[in-house]
Amino acid sequence: MGASSMPPVLEVSQLSAGYGCSSVLHDVSLSIDQGEIVTVIGANGAGKSTLLRTISGLLKPSGGAVLHHGRRIDMLAAPDIARLGLLHIPENRHVFADQTTEDNLLLGAYLRMRTDGQATILRDMESMLDRFPNLKERRKSLAGVLSGGEQQMLAIARALIGKPKLLMLDEPSLGLAPAIVESVFAILLEERAKGATIVLVEQLAYQALSIADRGYVLRQGRIVMQGSSAELLARGDIQRAYLGSTDHGAV
Repeated sequence: MGASSMPPVLEVSQLSAGYGCSSVLHDVSLSIDQGEIVTVIGANGAGKSTLLRTISGLLKPSGGAVLHHGRRIDMLAAPDIARLGLLHIPENRHVFADQTTEDNLLLGAYLRMRTDGQATILRDMESMLDRFPNLKERRKSLAGVLSGGEQQMLAIARALIGKPKLLMLDEPSLGLAPAIVESVFAILLEERAKGATIVLVEQLAYQALSIADRGYVLRQGRIVMQGSSAELLARGDIQRAYLGSTDHGAV
C-alpha cells in the first residue's frame, strides 16, 4: 500500500471550541500529512491561536475530534500530547526568561533524557547552537535579555531539540524584523527537507504560503477555503483579503 493510505499525522474533524460561553471554532476540519508544511491564515480574531491551543490540549474542544496517526488525542492532557511529540510554540515565544540559552535547550530535550541520555543530548545541543550562530554567541546569557528575534530562534531551537513529530508555530513572525522573519522561514524549510511536519499559523499570509505545501483560510472560526499554496496564491479574493495589493504584507 502506498504512503497515501496511511493516516494523516494530524486530523482535525468537525472541531468546535471556545472560552466559556463564547464559541470561537465552528466545525473545523483539516489534515496534515507526514513531511508537509501546512499554513492556516486569517485575520486577527479568526480563531487561529484557539485552533492550535485546542490541538495541543491547552483548551478542550466542545465538539469534534483531534486525531494523531488515527488515534484520538483530544481527551488527553496537554503534557501527554507533548509526550507524543506534538510540540506547540505559542505566540510571544514564552522562553524561560530566568534560564540561560543552554538551559532552555536542555529543558526542550527533557523528554528525551531517559531514552537518549545526557551525552547524546549535549551533542545535539552543540549541533543546534551551530545552526543558530546568534544563540551560540549568547549561550550563557539569560533568555530574558535576548532580543525578540533571538528569543524566537531560541523557542524554535528548543522545540527542534525535542525531535517533534509535529511542530506547531503560532505567529512566529510577530514583532520581528523582515530579515529575522526570512531566517525563521528558512529554518522551517530546512526542517521540512529533513522530513519534519509543520503547522504554521500566520498573519503574514504571502510569506507563509510561499513556504507551505497547502493552506487553509480561517474566517470567524470556520474554514472557508483550502488548497495548495499555488492555488491560494493565485486566487484574486485571497490576494485582496489577505495578501495586500502590492506589498504582500500582513492584514
